Amino acid sequence: MGTPRYTEEFKVEAVRQVLDRGHRVSEVAQRLGVSPYSLYQWIKRWRLPQAQREVQVSQADELRRLKAELKRVTGERDILKKAAAYFAKQSG
Repeated sequence: MGTPRYTEEFKVEAVRQVLDRGHRVSEVAQRLGVSPYSLYQWIKRWRLPQAQREVQVSQADELRRLKAELKRVTGERDILKKAAAYFAKQSG
């Protein structure tokens, strides 16, 4: 099914629970239903300057969009290949 997508607000609140309130990463991750690895990645990103965080978020969004487009175009190509093979078989 794929990995769930969390809002930026959700991630920020999770990071704040660790950094500001002093909760352990494992506790917060278990309580919120995320992997500790993901939470550590969010913390790592949160410690970057705001401008770098925004660049990373926009790059991740662009990568996600491009992967979806590649998947769609690949599917269309496969359909066209099958159609071409079918019609070549019919005419020949």
